[in-house]
Amino acid sequence: MVSKRRLSKSEEDKESLTEDASKARKPPLSKKTKKSHVHNEVEENDSVFVELLKTSGIILKTGESQNQLAVDQVVFQKKLFQTLRKHPSYPQIIEEFVSGLESYVEDQDCFRNCLLPCERLQDEEASMGTPYSKSLIKLLLGIDILQPAVIKTLFEKLPEFLFENRNSDGISVPRLIISQLKWLDRIVDSKDLTTKIMQLVSVAPLPLQHDFITSLPEILGDSQHADVGKELSDLLMENTPLTVPILDVLSSLQLDQKLLSKVRQLVMGKLSAVKLEDLPVIIRFILHAITATDAVQVISELRKQLDLQHCILPSRLQASQSRLKSKGRISSSGNQESSDQDCVILLFDVIKSAVRYEKTIAEAWIKAIENIASVSDHKIFDVVMLLIIYSTNTQTKKYIERVLRNKIRSGCIQEQLLQSTFCTHSLVLKDVCPSILSLAQSLLHSVDQSINSFGSLLYKHAFKYFDAYCQQEVVGALVTHICSGNDAEVDIALDVLLDLVALNLAAMRLNAVFVKGILDYLDNLSPQQIRKLFYILSTLAFSKEQAASNHIQDDMHLVIRKQLSSTVLRYKLIGIIGAVTMAGIMAADSGSSIVTQRKANLNNEEYTQVTSLLQLVHSCSEQSPQASALYYDEFANLIQGGKVAPKALEWAEQTILNNFQDAFVVDFCVTPEGDYPFPVKALYGLEEYNSQDGIAINLLPLLFSQDFAKDGSRMTSHGSGQKLVSPLCLASYFRLLRLCVEKQNDGNLEEIDGLLDCPIFLTDLEPGEKLESMSVKEHSFMCSLMFLTLNWFREVVNAFCQQTSPEMKGKVLTRLKHIIELQGILEKYLAVTPDYVPPLANFDLETLDATPHTSTTISAKMRVMGKKGGRKRKADGSKTSSPDTLSKEDTSECDPTPSDRTQLEKEFTKKEEEKTSVSLQNYSAFFRELDIEVFSILHCGLVTKFILDTEMHTEATEVVQLGPPELLFLLEDLSQKLENMLTPTAKRAPFFKSKGSWNIGFSHLHQRSAQEIAHCIVQLLTPMCNHLENIHNYFQCLASENHGVVDGPGTKVQEHQIMSSCYQRLLQIFYGLFAWSGFFQPENHNLLNSALEVLASRLKQGEHDQPLEELLSQSFHYLQNFHHNIPSFQCALYLIRLLMVISEKSTAPSQKKEKIASLAKQFLCRVWPSGEKGKNNTFNDQLHDLLCIYLAHTDSVLKAIEEIAGVGVPELINSPKDASSSTFPTLTRHTFVIFFRVMMAELEKTVKGLQAGTATDQQQVHEEKLLYWNMAVRDFSILLNLIKVFDSHPVLHVCLKYGRLFVEAFLKQCMPLLDFSFRKHREDVLSLLETFQLNTRLLHHLCGHSKMPLFPLRFTRT
Repeated sequence: MVSKRRLSKSEEDKESLTEDASKARKPPLSKKTKKSHVHNEVEENDSVFVELLKTSGIILKTGESQNQLAVDQVVFQKKLFQTLRKHPSYPQIIEEFVSGLESYVEDQDCFRNCLLPCERLQDEEASMGTPYSKSLIKLLLGIDILQPAVIKTLFEKLPEFLFENRNSDGISVPRLIISQLKWLDRIVDSKDLTTKIMQLVSVAPLPLQHDFITSLPEILGDSQHADVGKELSDLLMENTPLTVPILDVLSSLQLDQKLLSKVRQLVMGKLSAVKLEDLPVIIRFILHAITATDAVQVISELRKQLDLQHCILPSRLQASQSRLKSKGRISSSGNQESSDQDCVILLFDVIKSAVRYEKTIAEAWIKAIENIASVSDHKIFDVVMLLIIYSTNTQTKKYIERVLRNKIRSGCIQEQLLQSTFCTHSLVLKDVCPSILSLAQSLLHSVDQSINSFGSLLYKHAFKYFDAYCQQEVVGALVTHICSGNDAEVDIALDVLLDLVALNLAAMRLNAVFVKGILDYLDNLSPQQIRKLFYILSTLAFSKEQAASNHIQDDMHLVIRKQLSSTVLRYKLIGIIGAVTMAGIMAADSGSSIVTQRKANLNNEEYTQVTSLLQLVHSCSEQSPQASALYYDEFANLIQGGKVAPKALEWAEQTILNNFQDAFVVDFCVTPEGDYPFPVKALYGLEEYNSQDGIAINLLPLLFSQDFAKDGSRMTSHGSGQKLVSPLCLASYFRLLRLCVEKQNDGNLEEIDGLLDCPIFLTDLEPGEKLESMSVKEHSFMCSLMFLTLNWFREVVNAFCQQTSPEMKGKVLTRLKHIIELQGILEKYLAVTPDYVPPLANFDLETLDATPHTSTTISAKMRVMGKKGGRKRKADGSKTSSPDTLSKEDTSECDPTPSDRTQLEKEFTKKEEEKTSVSLQNYSAFFRELDIEVFSILHCGLVTKFILDTEMHTEATEVVQLGPPELLFLLEDLSQKLENMLTPTAKRAPFFKSKGSWNIGFSHLHQRSAQEIAHCIVQLLTPMCNHLENIHNYFQCLASENHGVVDGPGTKVQEHQIMSSCYQRLLQIFYGLFAWSGFFQPENHNLLNSALEVLASRLKQGEHDQPLEELLSQSFHYLQNFHHNIPSFQCALYLIRLLMVISEKSTAPSQKKEKIASLAKQFLCRVWPSGEKGKNNTFNDQLHDLLCIYLAHTDSVLKAIEEIAGVGVPELINSPKDASSSTFPTLTRHTFVIFFRVMMAELEKTVKGLQAGTATDQQQVHEEKLLYWNMAVRDFSILLNLIKVFDSHPVLHVCLKYGRLFVEAFLKQCMPLLDFSFRKHREDVLSLLETFQLNTRLLHHLCGHSKMPLFPLRFTRT
């Protein structure tokens, strides 16, 4: 803008002159002249001046009339020049001519006419010159022989008008005179002209000084730029009010860089005192004076000097904006504020122009922002500049994205800063809206959660602060993300749309047509994403704020009815999700309306609509067990979220309770009759029923009716009018029922508590000897029966886990024991039924095509009932014999009952392990999901359950405890939930993996935010710390009994294994919680403090409001105390990682670095159970990680490598074949390659980070670096010589790979050092080179050996 302003100065003057001329042609109100002329007549004068002009083609007019030009301007100048040169009295004729001019211009009107353009009598088409007419003075100045005299006359005449006001016609004579000197084709004496102008500037009043100075670039030639620049710089120091015009001119002159730097420094010192309206010109000069060498330094100083008041719209302007928008009136203060706003916009236009055309400035500005270290030093101005440079300079986009990502990860640019940026500079950023959306799109492609969040904030703020067109572009971009097929992008984009609906519903309704277009891409969305989409559309359709959304309602009803009536199961399930979500929006609106007579009628109408819609879903889904179960689950989620009006909830409870009793509940005293393949028995009852009031779950008859009935026949026990419901719906239907009762009775479940302890009609489940004699169909039937029973128990635990009475708690713990028992029996059946596909337990779309990992061939019928394939997660409550996958609790407070102990011993015998090779972790998708509230059971200690007689008197008491198997069951499920919600998914799933496989079995969990899950786990930290301490005490007692050995000969293997697995799961949960990236967000800082306070309170009770550093220190010390009796290597690794994440949150993590290194070394030097060493790939990976942690945290990597390679490895070489190093028991012949790889990699990494230095460094620095390289080369030599003993292909491959990298680092960074040090340390340098030469010789020999045909070693440059 400033450059345009300068370049258009002459045009402005021309426009002004034209305007002045037009005004001059109007008759003035009064006119004063020195002489009396006849108006509008030709000047009659016998002077040489008049005659020569008339002869050459100009007719002088008197009065108001313009002088007339009869010939072309160029022709006139040529004629007059020739006339003067050929005149007999030349050169005296010039003096006479100029004298006549001086006499003529004594009259002010004549002088004014000479300064104004002439009137052209010639046709424009016939003109050969410029299309506009010059003034008489301008034409005379174009003649070289007249120019000096005319200039002298003008400057003699000009002082007469310096202190006069404008004439009545508005013409400023000084401006007219100066304009005559602009853009002359040639200046005869430029030095003299420069002197005259500068003298004039020194005496002129301030307004004219401004005009004279800004006219200099259009007047002077290039040869005078240096002199004028020096004089202007001197004037700048003397006259501050002329700062803006002087800097404007200096920016346009070709000046010496030293002079510009001097002026720039002067201006930078005054920057904080500059007015806002002067800032654009000053910033333009500063950026103009920048060179490549000092660009970063200047811009860094500039962004510091620019106070926020110059870069942020003043508060009064923000207030005026809203006031002007609301009232629509402009006051004098409003004009001033609008002017300030224009100045800010102009300032950024100046900067935008500089960074667009000067790559050096753009890169320096980015570098200056990148160099800011402190979070508090980041300003709104920095964020605006990054966005502006991103939009104007395409070559720096990648650089800006990298800087932004680093700033976001480090927390330097936070949400509040971004919001303030948009709030303050919305008018500036609106012009770069497309680039902002492009940046947001790029950030959303990242796998980092914090970067994704920042990209979503860009979309939100763009929608909030920009106009309707930009809002439409934002919605369009989000729809593109949703239709991209990338799960992470889809989730974030839908979350942003949800926020936008809550932020500005009216604006979103205008863009509803774009959102509706997503309905064409429902096949690519997960169930949770479909729920969000229908929630958005339903909110747009049924909100009460505007009645113009009826068309959206019609479209929603149309789509949902079409999907519900589809014969394709997938589309029917989508219709169910959409219908229930829409019903929730309708019911929520009706429940929140004001109760008046008119509103009551409206509520009744809405109540009818909601119930009709739900009845439609029920009728459309009743023919499909999967669709019915999904409907029940969706409806249950709706009720759990509190989104159903009380009236609709009451209707649902009555309907569901009656239907559930009719479908699944029978009288205990009536034994089902029929031709069942197995005898029906009532099992797992918690009460002894002696009356006729007992009930039971009719599971086996229902399953038999579904699986064994032929030609649609039904069991005789069912009446002809009774409707049969699939047992698949049992768990889902019960979940819906208990949530209805819970909401209606404020959490009290006494109305249905009989379902907690009622038995189930099953058969004898323990296989015994009959297992192998059963048919495949009978095996499948028994497996299905147990899966359904387990899912029933899991839902029962979900329902009653929060009941407070000891009776209820005891029954819930008993049900947990039943789950553990049933899972052990189920594994035996699954081992002999490899192709079995269980009945569905989760009915969302992600499980439609999944099959168990162990299945090989699947029948067509079972394939339909299967689930979505892909990577399987560990089962809820799965059991495995591996020490790496189990985890349980100490029995110091609770010992398992004899029956449980017997069952436990059975499960862990080797014979059973070989026989039962199936792990339930492969069937996790076929178990019902445990709610997060279930883990409140971890608070349970000893629970006394009262056994009552028939008259409700206490007959006996029973103590129920949370045993180790039940604890392991809960901890495994909790760790899976934690991993799914809080662990960032850094790796993208391969294209051949199922899109939703990671989320199968977590649909209820995903309806909560990560913050909610983290809060729930923080609430569980206290009981988990209790369990962790109990388990630690168990292993401590075990070690003392076995003389320091935790796995001595007297140890019970199964008990030790369960307790070890509990230990591992607890540490894994702790690590998953504290490694959560959400703790870096400001809103979660209090949650982090709460978690740390729990750990710190285990050491010191009663201290509150401690600083974060103190909490971190105490938590670190508390967790460190557990290292003494760690039972397994995997537990040790999790403990180290947990201590690392605690340390990383500290402002001084280096203080705990030494403790972590010491602890890691202790674990490397510890003898672990023999089962964890050897060729186990999991153990090798864990050993690799622990060794890397040790070398990364130790004070001296080179000493640590020398200790392992020089002490541990020789001990290994001298030991028997299957033995290990005595110093490092984890170092065996099988694990040597792990140690060798890590040591070589860390050695290369260490020397690569050592700077080469320069010859000017101090001698002491050279000596220290030389000593360091001596140690590095010695370690390198020791490691290379080990291949003479360990010559396997993996070892040789590591040697070649990292040996090359070490040699490259030596040549780049050590050789220059040896040059500096050779004279003073000749012997040391020669010894170092000699040792290194031996190493390179060995590498050369190895390279040659690798090329032999019998040695197929892969030698790559990776």
